[in-house]
Amino acid sequence: MKTILFIIGCITTTLSVSAQLVSSSPVCPTFKVDVLDGNINKIHSKSTIGEVTKMFPCFTEKVDKDDVECTRVIYKDKGVSFFPGRNYIEINDKFRGTMEPALMGASRGGLFRTLGNPKMKDANWDAFQTQYGTLVLYYNKAGKINKIQMSSRGTETMKLCEAAN
Repeated sequence: MKTILFIIGCITTTLSVSAQLVSSSPVCPTFKVDVLDGNINKIHSKSTIGEVTKMFPCFTEKVDKDDVECTRVIYKDKGVSFFPGRNYIEINDKFRGTMEPALMGASRGGLFRTLGNPKMKDANWDAFQTQYGTLVLYYNKAGKINKIQMSSRGTETMKLCEAAN
């Protein structure tokens, strides 16, 4: 009887110890983009790298500072990058989450009612003045939005990084 109880005790202890050894990857909440307010889950482009990684610990790349001072936190599988050193957030066409208004993939011609006239425009992008700074929308060859940048800076002072999602 003592032997059976000893074996059951050993098995129970082994199972509970091995259950504690299982590592878990950091889990992020759903990315909820508010384009008109310029944030993702209330994390704005002015947020620090610490605030970004605390809210979204599942990043795929983090650079605190490089030779061009391009601090960034990248979520490659979510299609989102934060650039706290340059005060902007970038969202690409691989974005996974929710967006309000749902601009990704929208046609260039249908934006006036939501955003008004762009402050600056080019063949491949439009920059809109917003309450938080600047919203830049990039278009593919079909004229559909494939990249969004939300910055707390104006069009005159915005500085972009070369890093991609």
